[in-house]
Amino acid sequence: MAEGINAGPVADIEEGEAIVIPADQTGTGDNIAVFNDEGNIYALDDTCTHEDASLADGYIEDGEVECPLHSARFCLKEGTALCMPATVAVKPHRVEIRDGDVWVFPGEAPQG
Repeated sequence: MAEGINAGPVADIEEGEAIVIPADQTGTGDNIAVFNDEGNIYALDDTCTHEDASLADGYIEDGEVECPLHSARFCLKEGTALCMPATVAVKPHRVEIRDGDVWVFPGEAPQG
């Protein structure tokens, strides 16, 4: 999706919170969660790879999100599974901030 999805103003995603872009808009087959961790914005597939739970509902801190169901943790930058019970990464997506808005590029790897 070359043009990206405008997820709205950065200011609308409170610190330590996430918003969800519905799967019917992402074109990826999964919702995408957009996280604010200390002013850093990240986007990951929203569904935990261990069991069907929304990562957007998880605990966000220190560059990680903890699944609300069984406490699996994932790296917000790379999507890497950091502890059991999850062993499979979630897919990260490129994020760009333009004129105060968050743009998500489903299927594109984060830069840097």
